Amino acid sequence: MAKVSVIGAGSWGTAIAKVLSDNGHEVMVWSHREEEVRALDEKRENVSKLPGVRLSEEIVFTAVLEDAVRGMELCVLAVPSTAVRGTARKMAPHVRSGQIVLNLAKGIEESTLMILTDILEQELQGVNVAVLSGPSHAEEVGRRIPTTAVVGAKDRQTAEWIQNIFMNERFRVYTSPDMLGIELGGALKNVIALAAGVADGLGCGDNTKAALITRGIAEMSRLGVAMGGHIETFNGLTGIGDLIVTCASVHSRNRKAGYLIGQGKTMEQAMEEVKMVVEGVYSAKAAKKLAHQYQVSMPIVEAVNQVLFEGKSAREAMEELMLRDKKLEHPELPWK
Repeated sequence: MAKVSVIGAGSWGTAIAKVLSDNGHEVMVWSHREEEVRALDEKRENVSKLPGVRLSEEIVFTAVLEDAVRGMELCVLAVPSTAVRGTARKMAPHVRSGQIVLNLAKGIEESTLMILTDILEQELQGVNVAVLSGPSHAEEVGRRIPTTAVVGAKDRQTAEWIQNIFMNERFRVYTSPDMLGIELGGALKNVIALAAGVADGLGCGDNTKAALITRGIAEMSRLGVAMGGHIETFNGLTGIGDLIVTCASVHSRNRKAGYLIGQGKTMEQAMEEVKMVVEGVYSAKAAKKLAHQYQVSMPIVEAVNQVLFEGKSAREAMEELMLRDKKLEHPELPWK
């Protein structure tokens, strides 16, 4: 049994707390909102964010960040990507050297173009940072629907220790040394999922969805490999796996926001209606900047930025994607 804290009481943090508690670990969940802590403690259910998922009486809830950090063998960071740096800064006085901090958020910081594990290493000097990602909607994980994920760490021992903490018959975890690829896959797929949602909102069909997923993973892979990630990662759970589920699932907030935009709502209206953080909106600008920095072609990402921030209509952006210059699908393949 391990002493584990979950920093963040959203839907994903709640679901992961349930996984860890069901595995027999001593779990504490932190929220910055005292009223949320009281409600979770009393009702043993995250009524607004993960309704219907019963939480063990053994889980402890707190609004005191120091209590959720000091003495913990593992701190699981489950806050939105935009809150990672600020939360880490508040954690910094309480962490110890070598403490394991596991990132669950998916995003790229727009102002610095840093991945989230790099931010954690910058803000939490001396900790052992890792990342867990994959096709894993909280709504299904909380209900113990079979799910797979991948954990990345700098050394095998840390990755395998985290793997053992999380693994059970309904939550299978693989390990990988490619932290950069895992982080980029998790962030970039949200941008492609916005495009998939827009297509749905425009009334497009399965053909369009398949095209966006296929060409989307090509864009993600090109940028990821250019930045130092590995193609195998983008062909795995945190690449094509997470992309499929985020583009297709009714649980996907990125797909839902895109759908609303495709139906004519503004980005702000769509985000307000989704009522949760739409990570792809925050990662879209960063993805475009990285594509330009690494001189990588990412036409879907460009189109998403045009719709979100430049006033282009969703239908016009879709038509322009279809009418781009003729291309080879795989330029590296030789003709006989």
